[in-house]
Amino acid sequence: MNYDLIVIGSGPGGYVAAIRAAQLGMKTAVIERSELGGICLNWGCIPTKALLKSAQVYEYLLHAQDYGVKASGIEADFGAMVKRSRGVADAMSKGVQFLMKKNKIEVIAGTAKIKAGRKVEVLAADGKSTSYEAKHIIIATGARSRELPGLKQDGKKVIGYREAMSLPQQPKSMVVVGSGAIGVEFAYFYNSIGTKVTIVEYLPNIVPLEDEDVSKQLARSFKKSGIEIMTEASVESVDTSGKGCKVNVKGKSGNSVIECDVVLSAVGITANIENLGLEEVGIATDKGRIMVNDWYQTNMPGYYAIGDVINTPALAHVASHEAITCVEKIAGLHAEPMDYKNIPGCTYCQPEIASVGYTEKAAKDAGYEIKVGKFPFTASGKAKAGGTPDGFVKVIFDAKYGEWLGAHLIGANVTEMIAEVVTARKLETTGHEIIKAVHPHPTMSEAIMEAVAEAYGECIHL
Repeated sequence: MNYDLIVIGSGPGGYVAAIRAAQLGMKTAVIERSELGGICLNWGCIPTKALLKSAQVYEYLLHAQDYGVKASGIEADFGAMVKRSRGVADAMSKGVQFLMKKNKIEVIAGTAKIKAGRKVEVLAADGKSTSYEAKHIIIATGARSRELPGLKQDGKKVIGYREAMSLPQQPKSMVVVGSGAIGVEFAYFYNSIGTKVTIVEYLPNIVPLEDEDVSKQLARSFKKSGIEIMTEASVESVDTSGKGCKVNVKGKSGNSVIECDVVLSAVGITANIENLGLEEVGIATDKGRIMVNDWYQTNMPGYYAIGDVINTPALAHVASHEAITCVEKIAGLHAEPMDYKNIPGCTYCQPEIASVGYTEKAAKDAGYEIKVGKFPFTASGKAKAGGTPDGFVKVIFDAKYGEWLGAHLIGANVTEMIAEVVTARKLETTGHEIIKAVHPHPTMSEAIMEAVAEAYGECIHL
């Protein structure tokens, strides 16, 4: 059972690595203990977006009168929303199965454990163990919801993201602990369909990794929609002995108890590196992640790691790009190290958030003299016509050399707009080139050009 490449895990890192290897003529196998497509496709990126779309449609119908449309008897069918979400995920998983067959990649079901000598032992569901050998082995086993010591998940009253998208019934109230992408997306979804939502965030701002202006705008939008936000607060304990939950929160003004049906723990992720055989093989780890070089090689020849198991941004598109870079380097192609300073981040609550590069504070802390341009969607004809005037585009340039340092967008459909900035930064495009590139009107995307023009004192519509 010899292969050129064995990939452990079939998420957006693993299956992409396998397909690229097969395209390059390698005999390839993927080992998967659960569903093809991994967490992202089955329990993360894709099904959450399906839920969020259902919420958005429901909100549109509730506000149909604002658009000159009469609608009555509108109800959110939580069970049907969950069912649709699972259907979308299942269809996408079948798509990955098709890609495996198309590219003649062998899929091995079971739990993998790496061995010395570039071998992998796979334990199948029936208890049978089989050994496989490959010239190269890529570890792409992803991550799971992180548990805090005082916030143990029981899967029913204290839940992670996986349970949040498949609850048997809609909770009347929910406390969301953590306000990163997962936390605010679920906060938006449940609030929009009628659940009373409270966000508890340890840091001073929600979505704390974003530019401060973006964090403040999202807080305003969320509060307007009825979400309660507690910042600089921590959950000390949760009492689940009764019918619901009693959440003990330590905040700026002392302790308080919030009663709710469900607590969603959204405080980050933990890499799946246990019981993989790393110690036996001698693969080095640091702070729960596998250590690799620029080409994703571990310290042991022939063993590689990509995606959430290494210390890079835990994003599907990062894992996929790492997969391609890793495989192309193995194949002897010319490969470029990944530029982690130009990775877009997207959050799909409403309003959406998309960002890349330096925040304003980070740029100043790095010693740059900066030019900042900001264009609000209240001045955008397309946003006003669409009934989505909340938000803005903010751009940051180096005043001395004109380098595009960062961009931070919040508003409707901004996740579809950020790629322009990523591409422009990759090509070292100047602000003046963006201003002179004709953007279509009326569109949301012309706000990027307007924000750049504002940075250089040339904005027409402000």
